[in-house]
Amino acid sequence: MAAIAATMLAYRIVEWERPPRLVEVPVPEPGPGQLLVRVAGNGLCHSDLAMSQLPGSLAEPLGWSVPFTLGHEIAGWVAATGDGISDVAEGQAVALVSPASCGSCEYCIRGQDSACPHGLVGRGYGRDGGLAGYVLVDGTRGVIPLLHLDPVVAGPLTDAGATSYHGVRRVLPRLGPGSVAVVIGAGGLGAFAIQFLRALSPATVIAVDTNEARLAYAREVGAHHAVSGVTRSTANELRDLTAGRGAEAVLDFVGIDHSISVGIRTVRPFGAFALIGSNGGTFARPWYGGLPRDADVFHFQGSSIADARDVVALAERGEIRCDVDRFTLSEVTDAYGQLDQGALRGRAVVTPDR
Repeated sequence: MAAIAATMLAYRIVEWERPPRLVEVPVPEPGPGQLLVRVAGNGLCHSDLAMSQLPGSLAEPLGWSVPFTLGHEIAGWVAATGDGISDVAEGQAVALVSPASCGSCEYCIRGQDSACPHGLVGRGYGRDGGLAGYVLVDGTRGVIPLLHLDPVVAGPLTDAGATSYHGVRRVLPRLGPGSVAVVIGAGGLGAFAIQFLRALSPATVIAVDTNEARLAYAREVGAHHAVSGVTRSTANELRDLTAGRGAEAVLDFVGIDHSISVGIRTVRPFGAFALIGSNGGTFARPWYGGLPRDADVFHFQGSSIADARDVVALAERGEIRCDVDRFTLSEVTDAYGQLDQGALRGRAVVTPDR
């Protein structure tokens, strides 16, 4: 391994309600039970943009304190290990599971670590993340060795990929031959969901988005049909595509009033509606007559370690792909701007300046 520098550039929230900025900070040293990972690439996420606008009165009760380095979709190479770390070796390529979890609560023990009550603080949200040259990792529970995958592009699999997979996995029992799955929002997460649905089910997959470039990409990664717009008439168009039956599963990666309304109206009885997008949408109709009969309606944020491992395994086998738009750390502000404007083809991945 190359020698580890004493300092590095990091993109940090220094003050609440102020834009993050690039600053020089010391490279951390791993203590007992810790390892230091040299970052190859860090995927960007819309939640980063929301975090940078949070007032301290909302962030600090979560256990977050400034300053900290942003970035939670991380992959790289093990650069150094502390005492007690024996199951990974220096130089090994790894991806880091994105959500934090304690490993010992009732949810973690059952493999439901996405619901861990201790998971509100983690790398990139309250603690130093991967928009830097190096990142410190506590233990190896959330470390996934990479066999063939390029760690520069593997980071988004741990959050965007794993979150999408978590939702798809929940609805798979409904997706037998002749079934239909609708993905509302064909951006970064939705494009992963389309791939999982094609790889793991026989369902006909319909992508819905307002962005024609995203719909074209959705077709490229496997969507059978693409529907433009999320309006009152969209539900009728989806009904027509399903011969009036509706869909066995709808995954909403947008989460606004229109997308929720369209999704609920599209689900057939005994189907499932998954709300993953968190853009402040509501469901104003009365539950009686407004929800599909005997259908499941569920919401979640994040994913589990098992989800992330499954996604990496699918990518290692070439069953899904992770297309990225690359930026250097010095270009991170521009990268976030393009993410916010919906101008990216794949996931934005930031690599440290060398």
